Amino acid sequence: MKNYLFVIFFSLFTLHTFAQQRGRALEGSGTDSEENAVQDSVAKPPVQDYKIISYENDTTFVDTSLTIQKDYKFNYLRKDNFELLPFNNTGQPYTHLSYEVEFDETMPDFGARARHFRFFEVEDISYYRVPTPFTELYFKTVPEQGQQLDAFFTVNTSPNFNFSVAYNGVRALGKYQHYLTSTGIFRTTANYHTSNKKYQLRTHFVTHDLTNEENGGLTEQALEQYIGEEEEFDDRSLLDVRFENAENTLNGKRFYLEHEYFLTNPITDSLNSLSFGHVFNFNYKKYTFNQTQAEKEVFGESFESSNLRDQVRLEEVYNEANVTFKNNILGRLKARAAYKHFDYGYNSVYVLEDGEVITNKLNGGTLSIGGEYQKNIGGFNLDAEASLNVVGEFSGNYLMATASYALDEDNQIAFGLNQSSMAPNYNFLLYQSDYINYNWQNDYDNINSQNLHFRLNSKKLFQAEANLTQIQNYTYFGLNEGAAQVKPFQYAGQVRYYRIKAEREFDFGRFGMYHTLMYQNVVDGTDALKLPDFVTRNSIYYKDFWFDKALYLQTGFTFKYFSPYQINGYDPVLAEFYVQDEQELGGYPVLDFFFNGKVRQTRIFFKLENVNSLLTGNNNFSAPGYPYTDFLVRFGLVWNFFI
Repeated sequence: MKNYLFVIFFSLFTLHTFAQQRGRALEGSGTDSEENAVQDSVAKPPVQDYKIISYENDTTFVDTSLTIQKDYKFNYLRKDNFELLPFNNTGQPYTHLSYEVEFDETMPDFGARARHFRFFEVEDISYYRVPTPFTELYFKTVPEQGQQLDAFFTVNTSPNFNFSVAYNGVRALGKYQHYLTSTGIFRTTANYHTSNKKYQLRTHFVTHDLTNEENGGLTEQALEQYIGEEEEFDDRSLLDVRFENAENTLNGKRFYLEHEYFLTNPITDSLNSLSFGHVFNFNYKKYTFNQTQAEKEVFGESFESSNLRDQVRLEEVYNEANVTFKNNILGRLKARAAYKHFDYGYNSVYVLEDGEVITNKLNGGTLSIGGEYQKNIGGFNLDAEASLNVVGEFSGNYLMATASYALDEDNQIAFGLNQSSMAPNYNFLLYQSDYINYNWQNDYDNINSQNLHFRLNSKKLFQAEANLTQIQNYTYFGLNEGAAQVKPFQYAGQVRYYRIKAEREFDFGRFGMYHTLMYQNVVDGTDALKLPDFVTRNSIYYKDFWFDKALYLQTGFTFKYFSPYQINGYDPVLAEFYVQDEQELGGYPVLDFFFNGKVRQTRIFFKLENVNSLLTGNNNFSAPGYPYTDFLVRFGLVWNFFI
């Protein structure tokens, strides 16, 4: 961590010194007209020139404005968490208040999904193009003893080459015993193109070190004290937890490279092009669960009574060759062939009492083919993508097709169909542990999913989306019948659910409102998938310029609520959520007060979280046994530098 911070701050110091030297060189040289000319030549470029390029090649620019959406994104994830319910310490898991299928994969995911909320996948990495060096610093306080920081820097060393470097660090003790969070994420990117843009390259490298202490939630007695709101236990550190000797860690490293060569000239002939590309992705993940003493009353019998250690690794190497043809009549067509080698597993095999052997490895390779197609036909933008595993240990395929249409400048619609078939994540297929009940090997069928979706984006009305999803062979973790042990299951029937979500901002001059509503219903498969019927978030705020327009502020209240339901439990050994049907939780309101301001390129955030608990008390939960956040005072900022 110290090495990464040294690289970042050394780069910032070097560029700051260079800027100072450049400024001094301009002082007192030449005539007034020459000085004016020099000043014009070094005037700060418009913010629209600071480009952010997504994985899908969508381009936006740095946005230094202050909006209510910026308040929604000012959190550990740096994105809107409307459909998530946080645990009571920064960096801990989130409970899902909705469910979405990932349709763009044909291979199983790594397990420990509760630890992946702040894990940067390939699709989460952006690339940049800036006229001058650009820096962003994010800082926010945590519930107890610590802080969270995200420092980012990017520069174009030439018009053709850009690189960026960033570090995300979190350390938070938390208000409950043995609930420390420690996070370190380093990422760097580069993109390059030749002057004629016939050759283009993007690459990134990311490392993750995500560690959480685990306490298993509150004991039975502590639950009674917490639910009863006994005054002496307002100091949450006095509440007993189930254990204070465990932690789990998710480590990851990835090197990614994609490059493309155009046979045609993309500058002079933008309507017709032919290019060949290559993608390389090396991905390594490791999950570890450590516990100094076995907790048999919680997790069952164990092979070891002390120094328990479960560790699993996944190593993937992906190579893809593709060719892209673009024509103003036929549209854009991309064909690809790819090979992925995977090696997942543990250090030793496990032999059951009946002689059955649980292997320690799942490895091999899979060859896939696929393609993409985009075309504008009669005002409709058609976008389709497909992939199929043709040879290998895992079968799988997906198809995604979307059509969008602009009714006018203020109203757009989009609708489409998604379909996929892929194996469950590796935790379902193979798991080994020092706890006897956490050992299994399964040959589950592929999860088959279909989805119909519709979206309306209207500036005058609202933004809305509707989804209808059907899943066969839905796979989940649950509790053994008659026991409290977590096991994997594959649902025999079909899971069907639909979701409708709408949001709209209302502007009344110095006052504003923003409402987000979501209704969903699990029609079939309620034993396997449990979701709240209704989720809402409503903000009302005042906004204005103060101090001769030196400060722009937004201040108001945000109300959040979701209907009660049987919230999934959390298992710290697996770092997975599991279905339970014993406790119905939720149904409590949360009211936050915020006071946010913007001074030049700095956005300052001040918030009183769960302020209504000062009057009503707090005995609510994020998951069974895991209390929801108490009243908190939070402060932070996002600071942009345009050197």
